[in-house]
Amino acid sequence: MTQSYHARMTPLSSWYDALGPTGRAPLRWLAGWWRIVHFGALMLVLAMSPSTYRRENRLALARQLYLDTAPMLLGFTVLCALISLVLTRIVVVTALSYGLSQYALEMVIRVLVLELIPLTAALFVALRCTIPHGAELARMRRRGVLDEMRRSGQDPMRCELLPRVASGVFGTVMLAMLSCVVALVLAYLTLHGFTLSGLPAYTRMFGQVFHPAVTLIFLLKTLFFSLAVSAIPMVSGVHDMAGERSRTVAELQGLVRMFAVLLLVEVLSLVGNYY
Repeated sequence: MTQSYHARMTPLSSWYDALGPTGRAPLRWLAGWWRIVHFGALMLVLAMSPSTYRRENRLALARQLYLDTAPMLLGFTVLCALISLVLTRIVVVTALSYGLSQYALEMVIRVLVLELIPLTAALFVALRCTIPHGAELARMRRRGVLDEMRRSGQDPMRCELLPRVASGVFGTVMLAMLSCVVALVLAYLTLHGFTLSGLPAYTRMFGQVFHPAVTLIFLLKTLFFSLAVSAIPMVSGVHDMAGERSRTVAELQGLVRMFAVLLLVEVLSLVGNYY
């Protein structure tokens, strides 16, 4: 059995070596995407497994959610508020100059809330949390910490990886939702001031923008953004790579894949919203 297995593998290895660097590049590209899909499926299975939520795992998960999300809330909310004020003021003044003031708030909501805030929240979480977590996991793997956990009977997937992925998803969704509320409130105050007289027209316009199809696309886009920035940077951290150069290249390729997924999700959401 073993001899027949090696007999089958030897031609495959020779065929792979005969391809050369140019011929092997597409295979490595497909293998990278396959690792991402496999890792995402594994995290989904672990997240749905009841054994994942034992007491010690729940404590580690809650601790990771708090440590990753709480420090970002204030800073990102203030940054989003400043950007929302500037963009809202620019749109309102421009619309008034062209006599299109009735479309100003709708434009603000469509551009700022539907498109910019979810993408900004995902990139902020990636830069602050998930990319550093991927680098930290790579250091733990090189030092043998993950192997030591396996030998001691612990599951690194449940103890180290799943809490980091879950915190990235939770942080992205939390920042996006909180920032959308702040942007909507500031947009109303910019146009109507501290009065409730414009609230009926504002809520009616809000309902016209966020009809069920747009709301579903917005929620799905935020969810897929959070999954992309949470899972993809972790793959380069847990994947075994030989040599400093190949490890750096693999990390850069992981970032490129992450931005490619974000761009694809954004394009699909634009097609769903406006076509």
